[in-house]
Amino acid sequence: MDMSSMFDLTGRTAVIIGAGSTLGAAMAEALHSQGAHTALVVRNPEKAEGLLAPLLASEKARLFQGDAVSKDDLERVCKEITAWSGTPDILLHTAGVNSATPFFEITEDEWDRIMDVNAKSVMLACQTFGKAMSENGRGGSIITVSSVSSGPPLSRVFTYSASKHAVNGITQFLAREFAPHGIRVNAIIPGFFPAEQNRAILSPERVASIMAHTPMNRFGEPKELQGTVVWLASERASGFVTGSLIRVDGGFGAMTI
Repeated sequence: MDMSSMFDLTGRTAVIIGAGSTLGAAMAEALHSQGAHTALVVRNPEKAEGLLAPLLASEKARLFQGDAVSKDDLERVCKEITAWSGTPDILLHTAGVNSATPFFEITEDEWDRIMDVNAKSVMLACQTFGKAMSENGRGGSIITVSSVSSGPPLSRVFTYSASKHAVNGITQFLAREFAPHGIRVNAIIPGFFPAEQNRAILSPERVASIMAHTPMNRFGEPKELQGTVVWLASERASGFVTGSLIRVDGGFGAMTI
């Protein structure tokens, strides 16, 4: 068997929601490198263009503007992507937001904002693009991005942890819901990566605590998520994998005391 062809995504269209994030851009690069047309969906194109410039130099990548928490935006973007390169085959949802507000100081507005971006937007994206995949009849792969804080919950990030626990539930429920349509749904659970959204809570004491709980004793590099996302996107490589929560966390989830 030619193992390199197992991960070939030529002829596939991949939608990356939140492609302007550090991790989103790295994973989009991986899907693009394997031949997929990459639809880079961002809320603020001007802010994302610099980070995504290497991809946008290719005819197989295009930037699309859309708010991840707007069903109208997502439906419009889905139509635009379909007109550009055909019905999406792969959906990668990477949009997320974090906060270290102490529990008794969390406002309803903050709770709603984090839940909207981290959980509601996953539901909306899966409704929109999952429907398009099911109607197309070719199947597909939906990949969500959870967090090690989804269980057991991480201290100081109450709402974020709750929202990522919801992502796990959404992922496994939809794996059952979409299986008759040939659509696989899996989540990546990253450990601690130097992403923009978690830098605000990484004090020296916090870093020491994380390292003490991470057997590999280091942060992850964004490129270390690339192999996992390509594997999950490829029907030939992971065609019998659905409803799984795949840890890429340096051993964080294997630690107790």
